[in-house]
Amino acid sequence: MADAESTRRSRITPERQAELHEAVLDLLREVGYEALTMDAVAARTKSSKATLYRQWGSKPELVARALRCTQPVSLREIDTGSLRGDFEVMVEGSDDDQMAKDTALIRGLAHAVHASPELHKALRDLLVDPEITGLQTMLQRAVDRGEVAPDCPALDFVPHMLIGAFIALPLIEDRPVDRAFLRQFIDAVVFPALGV
Repeated sequence: MADAESTRRSRITPERQAELHEAVLDLLREVGYEALTMDAVAARTKSSKATLYRQWGSKPELVARALRCTQPVSLREIDTGSLRGDFEVMVEGSDDDQMAKDTALIRGLAHAVHASPELHKALRDLLVDPEITGLQTMLQRAVDRGEVAPDCPALDFVPHMLIGAFIALPLIEDRPVDRAFLRQFIDAVVFPALGV
């Protein structure tokens, strides 16, 4: 099955795929998830709907994969030898402009997720779960190195803290998350909670 999927997806070059993903994200910003159609994506990208469905299968998967392509690095790949170093690479690898755009998109998709179980599943499978797994891997290495106590109650809540920061800052201070804020938040909230 995986071979059939990779064969199906290999017909579009990485450059063309990036172009399609960017067009999807632009349309999402312009019209929102509910009004986004495969017809509109096909028209914007000068491709056929059949190609879009063949490559991505559905609108929710296309949207989730487009969002996934904006992630600078997988958290699972970060291993500097210390939790502080890992978090610094995670923050440094982020782009302030992209985070602002992604935060606005995620806020816009929040309602759509409740109305579309297919979108919720696609976002969980392709975006949320891989990042949480990568973060858990990073935290487990910190436990294995003795940086964090294995019974630290905050370990299970690090994803909640980080996601909460992305939601709370725009709501409370009417500004997007950037690297400076993330560094302050991690130093003041995440590391103390983990005993680092």
